[in-house]
Amino acid sequence: MARWTPIERTLRAQHGPLLVGVDEVGRGPLAGPVVACAIVMPPGRRAIAGVDDSKKLTAATRVTLAARIREQALVVSLGAASAREIDRINIYHATVLAMRRALARVPDRLGCTPHHVLVDGNPLRTLGLVHTAVVKGDAKCYAIACASIVAKVTRDRLMHALAERYEGYAWERNSGYGTVVHRAALDERGLTPHHRRSFCLDRQVAPLLETVVTDDFDTPSEFLLTERVHE
Repeated sequence: MARWTPIERTLRAQHGPLLVGVDEVGRGPLAGPVVACAIVMPPGRRAIAGVDDSKKLTAATRVTLAARIREQALVVSLGAASAREIDRINIYHATVLAMRRALARVPDRLGCTPHHVLVDGNPLRTLGLVHTAVVKGDAKCYAIACASIVAKVTRDRLMHALAERYEGYAWERNSGYGTVVHRAALDERGLTPHHRRSFCLDRQVAPLLETVVTDDFDTPSEFLLTERVHE
């Protein structure tokens, strides 16, 4: 993705130059939060070469691009919803909650209200903001792709940090997804406070619920959320 896309150029002409790209990562894992990123890239600056759907990039490339994105972005804002929140309100509503948390910080950090919001996927009735939803937007819109990369790198780093506290689940390699190693560790070690219990209720895992302890990450501020603003 070497330039701003036609979708974004049209929206900038209709609404104004300050577009917020929003994407999330972590809807499918068995463990960890869902993390959303809202990002405003400078409209008068050339797009960063190599930015694309984060799933198409290697981990090393994502890290490099995330650093460049943060250097250029007017605002990078992160929001999360915990495993406990996912269990309580389901993954769809938790995803929207994470996006709303990320978006809530943007106006203060930007110093004004952004002109329009671009979201990856389908329209979200409960987002609370007028927005344009683009299916596979991380492959079609530069701002969404930037948000996708930063969200992915942030969540991966969080899961690496949690892997040091909860050994054996290989979160440093699988980011909480249900790999063979991860599922084997569930059978052997049981659920941690960061497992999504509603995702783990199968015949092999259900008996382990008796050993679950209370989630100790119940507030979004504890998910290493960081924001960077360039004046």
